[in-house]
Amino acid sequence: MNWTWFHRLGSPPSFFRFAERLAPWLAGLSLLLIAAACYAGLYLAPPDYQQGDAFRIIYVHVPTAAISLSIYALMAVAGAIALIWRMKLAEVAVVAAAPIGASFTLVALVTGMLWGKPMWGAYWVWDARLTSELVLLFLYIGVIALNGAFNDPRAAARACAWLALVGVVNVPIVKFSVDWWNSLHQGSTLLSVDGIKNPKMSTPMLWPLLASLAGFYLLFAAALLRRMQNILLERERRAGWVRELMEASR
Repeated sequence: MNWTWFHRLGSPPSFFRFAERLAPWLAGLSLLLIAAACYAGLYLAPPDYQQGDAFRIIYVHVPTAAISLSIYALMAVAGAIALIWRMKLAEVAVVAAAPIGASFTLVALVTGMLWGKPMWGAYWVWDARLTSELVLLFLYIGVIALNGAFNDPRAAARACAWLALVGVVNVPIVKFSVDWWNSLHQGSTLLSVDGIKNPKMSTPMLWPLLASLAGFYLLFAAALLRRMQNILLERERRAGWVRELMEASR
């Protein structure tokens, strides 16, 4: 198999053209999946036998919470690549992903609070899962602030990469906090080995959740590609390929 195409993606102009073609398709498919998931989750799925209609917030809360962890793990991997091999695109990925991850984490926290009120009688309790997810938000904010504290974008990206690597220890803490400590938060319904083999949700409830999860992941991918494109244009604004791109767009 010829893998030269994959190596070419390490070049900023090649990646930019690749992202330009792929991002609109990812965004369009994500919106279709999210719309279908919302319709099915709100109107077709039956009420939960314990939580009633309050459970329907799961179609936003669970995907955003899962993606908040995935993005930080991705940042840590990209950070390691940036520090070891000094790849520009890996540096850009770390910086570009942080605001998106912070947004998903904030949505996960807010929807979790809204869900917690009818379930626990309070919007916020210092539960292990909630607290570690809040720490994750602070880590994202720290990466964003650190990136803005340097004049040199490459130095800023390397500092952000170090913080991503150090902070990734919080990801398994968020994931397994309900297993390691006494927690009001319910255990994993779907995102576990047992949950995949033996789903604890009925099919009319399950497939909208899977569609929502896929849709939000594709939305993240589209947003990441666009942010990376914008950062590359700013970083490489004096490069010949950027000038050619600007001239072609006029």
